[in-house]
Amino acid sequence: MEERIRPMNWCARRIVAALGILLLMWIAGAAQANAQQNKKNKNNSPVPTATTNGPTIPMSDEQQIDYLISTNLGAWQVGDVDKLHETYADDVTIVQGPFMAPVVGWNNYLPLYQQQHARMQQVRMDRTNTVIKVNGNCGWATFQWDFSAAVDGQPSASQGHMTLVMDKRNGKWLITLNHTSVAEQSAPKQMSAPGSTQPH
Repeated sequence: MEERIRPMNWCARRIVAALGILLLMWIAGAAQANAQQNKKNKNNSPVPTATTNGPTIPMSDEQQIDYLISTNLGAWQVGDVDKLHETYADDVTIVQGPFMAPVVGWNNYLPLYQQQHARMQQVRMDRTNTVIKVNGNCGWATFQWDFSAAVDGQPSASQGHMTLVMDKRNGKWLITLNHTSVAEQSAPKQMSAPGSTQPH
């Protein structure tokens, strides 16, 4: 005797279809819950911000110092006081090119920087020939800089050298000494008053 496969009746088809839809909805819901959980985990992980202690990519001390210098010069150019402060120790000493007394401490340097920056527009500072040395938790860097800007509405340019001494404090490099010197110009460039067109 031959068995015949009976066609499903209409009621059975509806039940199978409903079960299939429920199964798909359950799979979609599980996938969405998983995606939300992953998103939640991503949102709970630390995101690099201006207040984190540096980049999240592991770098050598020399690379961290190079990054610190770039951050410092960038913040100095655009007037980002908070970012600039992140690069300096509170007890920083700043020696400027003209024959001026050293400025000791961030709180003493800040008003001088703000006065200087208020006079400048279209600021550009390029650095070249950077040399970085590290010895334990101490490091230093020296480089040449090329500065141009409009100072008090007049074009101004200068070149010089900068030496930075840094300490690694709580795992973060900070500038503790910034010594800037202006190079003598072989060809005269239009410059404003001494000390007003140089970095730091």
